[in-house]
Amino acid sequence: MFLDHPSITATNSQTEPDRIERLTRVYGYVVALAEMSGMGEGFIQKFSQLHDHKGTLIVFWSEAPTEAEREFFLRAWSSKIGDGSLNVEHET
Repeated sequence: MFLDHPSITATNSQTEPDRIERLTRVYGYVVALAEMSGMGEGFIQKFSQLHDHKGTLIVFWSEAPTEAEREFFLRAWSSKIGDGSLNVEHET
């Protein structure tokens, strides 16, 4: 069992707790996409935080992501599971 999951934070999470729930769903979706693509090994360790800043997903990477890894987050965030937008930023 993997216990060192990334932190999940959101602007205004105290008054809008659904933001944290949405990020948790997006996290699960992204990990599933990585696993299904065969890229799951080591993927979770590459990013340290997911943050929702007013509808923009910010992914903090400890290691530079591949284009496919960036795409996982874009697919998840733009889906009905996420925000439904293409507002995703990556920080290394």
